Amino acid sequence: MQWRDSARDWAGAAQADGMSFCAACMWVARAQACTPPDPLESAAMDPTRLAAALARLRAAARPDQLDALARFGQGGDGRLGVAVPTLRALARALGRDHDLALALWDTAIPDAQMLAGMVAEPARLTSAQMDHWVAGMAAWDVCDQACLNAFVNSPLAWDAIPRWAAREAEFEKRAGFALLAVAAVHQKSRPEADFIARLPLIEAAAGDDRNFVKKAVNWALRQIGKRSPGLREPALTLAEKLCQREERSARWIGSDARRELARLGRGRAEK
Repeated sequence: MQWRDSARDWAGAAQADGMSFCAACMWVARAQACTPPDPLESAAMDPTRLAAALARLRAAARPDQLDALARFGQGGDGRLGVAVPTLRALARALGRDHDLALALWDTAIPDAQMLAGMVAEPARLTSAQMDHWVAGMAAWDVCDQACLNAFVNSPLAWDAIPRWAAREAEFEKRAGFALLAVAAVHQKSRPEADFIARLPLIEAAAGDDRNFVKKAVNWALRQIGKRSPGLREPALTLAEKLCQREERSARWIGSDARRELARLGRGRAEK
């Protein structure tokens, strides 16, 4: 193997420089006893690093779970069925690596795309990259993991919300509202006025009856209402307004959000 051959070369060079024969032989013995470096630990992304990450994913595949995942909308061509805790463990082993994240996303394997969000460097995301990722989403879990692990921590996230909320494609539109829901939880320093200004997006999309859109719209409304007592009132007001709409999806979004937020009480902080 190349790494052991290199160690033998070092031993020969050391002997040529005056090291004793026994000491030089120790280099070879150590080389034979050690293990080769893990390609996942290399500092720079290269094709072997991508190949190693994909090999780890395939080793963790659960083909027996694919039918069950598909029934819950977690499909997509090439899905391996890797469990999310396994993806998170692999992401910790990889560390943040933006170039690897971009390469993983472009494989179009849903599991690799979820891993991409976990290893991406949010500060390095560009609007073009984020739009490219959103356009390539084919399942709700891929969408939500990208929003949770990468997009929400990007300085470009807030402006992406209305852009994606206006899209027609189901998962692109979902991304706008999933990101709004995640931002309501994780962007702690954002002013309440910013979230109030996003409520019209929820009202405008409430008539979309597609399952993965309406659930994200509902999620965003509930998370805004739970963020603070100051946001509870406007969120409840919108929920009650949606309950009076003709569209079935709007009534469902409004009634479900009203039920959850009413339990918290108007103006009372969530415990």
